[in-house]
Amino acid sequence: MTDRRLWSYKEIAAHIRVQPDTVRSYRKHGLLPPPDHVESGKPYWYADTVRAWVAARPGNRRRE
Repeated sequence: MTDRRLWSYKEIAAHIRVQPDTVRSYRKHGLLPPPDHVESGKPYWYADTVRAWVAARPGNRRRE
């Protein structure tokens, strides 16, 4: 089953337990995958995209 909910910076930040500005910084520095959807200039990612990115992050200690 796939999770096609769209997450903003806020949901990503809550998932990885950081502030939304930290997630924005990750994107600015090319550390986030490209957004799956952009609406009114705001980027959104599918929850599955974020989970895959989290699992592949160097130094990932979080187990899902």
